[in-house]
Amino acid sequence: MRRRLRRIRAELPILAIVVVVAIVLLGGARPILAHHAFAAEYDANRKVLLTGNVTKVDWTNPHAHFFLDVKDGSGKVSSWDLELASPNTLERGGWTRKSLKVGDMVTVNGYLAKDGTNLAHARDIRLADGRRVLVGSAPDSPTQ
Repeated sequence: MRRRLRRIRAELPILAIVVVVAIVLLGGARPILAHHAFAAEYDANRKVLLTGNVTKVDWTNPHAHFFLDVKDGSGKVSSWDLELASPNTLERGGWTRKSLKVGDMVTVNGYLAKDGTNLAHARDIRLADGRRVLVGSAPDSPTQ
């Protein structure tokens, strides 16, 4: 019995290390598991053109997002969540956290979410100064 207790006590620190490593690895995998394919959430056949004021910018993985207040013809404002490419992809394209600022007026070409909410994947943005910039990782055609 004592031998068995000694063996268990000797193995306990190893077991604790294994458990901690497993938790760290699984915790780090969560964003990867949460990532989705474009076709899972967006409809490449339902394009949208939105013009409005930027109200918030989230520079987070796996995709950056910005939020836009859009007025319709009657003056009613609706809020939209626009998904961009990953921050890493945006940075490689010359973007920074400050490329879009709250208050900026922009026009966005994108693809609507399949669930009918005010969510879209931004393909490109026309900035207030007239520059058109690519910001999405969405397909150019429905075949992708």
